[in-house]
Amino acid sequence: KKAEAERQRPLVPADRKAAKRAARAKRDERFQREQEALRTGDERYLPYRDKGKVRRYVRDWVDARYSFSEFVFPVMMIFLASFFVISFWRGGDSLGQIIIMTATIVMYVLIALAIVESAFVWMRVKKRLAEDLPNEVIPRRTWFYMFSRMIMLRPWRSPAPQVARGAFPGRGKHSH
Repeated sequence: KKAEAERQRPLVPADRKAAKRAARAKRDERFQREQEALRTGDERYLPYRDKGKVRRYVRDWVDARYSFSEFVFPVMMIFLASFFVISFWRGGDSLGQIIIMTATIVMYVLIALAIVESAFVWMRVKKRLAEDLPNEVIPRRTWFYMFSRMIMLRPWRSPAPQVARGAFPGRGKHSH
């Protein structure tokens, strides 16, 4: 009975404001740890989507290579801004429509090229994963994880890149 009484906690704390402050402080501390892990790559505090040897391997592989795809997202942002400007500047005239249509086609081509590039990279990464981490299970949606990292400029990636360009993961026998 004594042990049971020690384990019992009230459903509503006596001082609700203090409990709220403590919960907020705990949440803020956890958030700060996670943000630091995103900068340093500390596996213990990374968000769930970034944890694991396979995800680390994929991140390091993408970060080690130069990629056409990493310029797709910034170019798309420039195109979207230009759509906005052109729609106000050139309104409904045919030149404005031609510019917007051409830029739209270019955006779709860039996305298609990025998808094709990521498919080739994914085949290579899967092969290297099977060789370098044979006992690891590849989590679902790892290809999309890799693709979304590939289309970001290197400084914008989260978690921050932990390897230099050209420093591919693995046992060292594969250069890229």
